[in-house]
Amino acid sequence: MMTDTIRHHLPDDLLMAYAAGSLPEAFSLLVATHLSMCDRCRAAAESYDAVGGALLEDVPEAAMSEASLAATLAMLQAPDPKPARRAKTRDSAFTLPQPLADYAGSRLSDIRWRPVGMGVKQAILRTSRTATARMMHIPPGVAMPDHGHHGMEMTLVLDGAFSDAFGLYRAGDIAVADASVDHVPVATDDKACLCVIAADARLRFNSLIPRLLQPLLRI
Repeated sequence: MMTDTIRHHLPDDLLMAYAAGSLPEAFSLLVATHLSMCDRCRAAAESYDAVGGALLEDVPEAAMSEASLAATLAMLQAPDPKPARRAKTRDSAFTLPQPLADYAGSRLSDIRWRPVGMGVKQAILRTSRTATARMMHIPPGVAMPDHGHHGMEMTLVLDGAFSDAFGLYRAGDIAVADASVDHVPVATDDKACLCVIAADARLRFNSLIPRLLQPLLRI
């Protein structure tokens, strides 16, 4: 938990959408991970949950089919799927927040990185197809290509930091960009930046080579 150092928080509309369960899985993953790191946003999300619960009390009851109870009990009694076994390598002292660990593994050595150039590595996380989620490891001082967005992109810093024209983002900070934002994120010189990113549309690169590589890198 690192609330005292977090300066960039989730906007209220995303917290309300998360509480309502209307966000795509990839965005919900980032919100849940940020909430595990931030007392302020977690308290706000809990207040929206409470408001939603109060509203449900006034909703008229709806008839359910006779099979509903049996189907629900069957899901509760079904065994949990066994997690895929991963090759174990030397562990880093850094551990991932629990919501993210459920998708990527608890240790950095669990993550199946793929190089994308300039020393940058990424690992695509399996979520629903309405939005994508990926982890990125950016070496110190490395700049990402100049790009814009066709939709919404959320970036949560897990370790290290990056900066762009809109500010400095450290561990626990979350950046939300939309189609109006063009930027060049740069990892700070002191440490590699580890982050997790969710997007509901492909990026809009402003130079030729990243555009050519885009289908291969699935960015």
